Amino acid sequence: SSGTRLENANPLIFQRSGERLVTATDEDEDKTKIIWNRTLIPRVHLIRSINDPEHPLSLEELNVVEQMRVIVNDQESTVSVEFTPTIPHCSMATLIGLSIKVKLLRSLPDRFKIDVHITPGTHASEDAVNKQLADKERVAAALENSQLLEVVNQCLSSRVM
Repeated sequence: SSGTRLENANPLIFQRSGERLVTATDEDEDKTKIIWNRTLIPRVHLIRSINDPEHPLSLEELNVVEQMRVIVNDQESTVSVEFTPTIPHCSMATLIGLSIKVKLLRSLPDRFKIDVHITPGTHASEDAVNKQLADKERVAAALENSQLLEVVNQCLSSRVM
């Protein structure tokens, strides 16, 4: 954010978790387990590397997304992600939620219903942000805005460190 003042100029930085290793369970021939372990979990974990819109850090490094707040239900074709903004009045919360939602929409099979919302009690405008993220028409309209889509794509791009 060149020329603008950061809302959280000195965020806490957390260590990234390691890459997910293939386990014996992953090698199981049961098709349900193959879908769960090899396809869904690695794709959902892609949200860890989404870039924060204000800092040269990932959402995982800022503890905005945590593995325990991602729930995948393959049988019901649902994915639920709670994210925690770094500060209670973060103006980037909607953009962060939109980036998570877009990453999952692009990564998961179309059969999945994706619910992205703020961890309860962690943001001053939690209800308003959650309402925007849950509204398909608002999300679609946001993604038709070329400037907003460019910012989302920057959050989703791989940064060279």
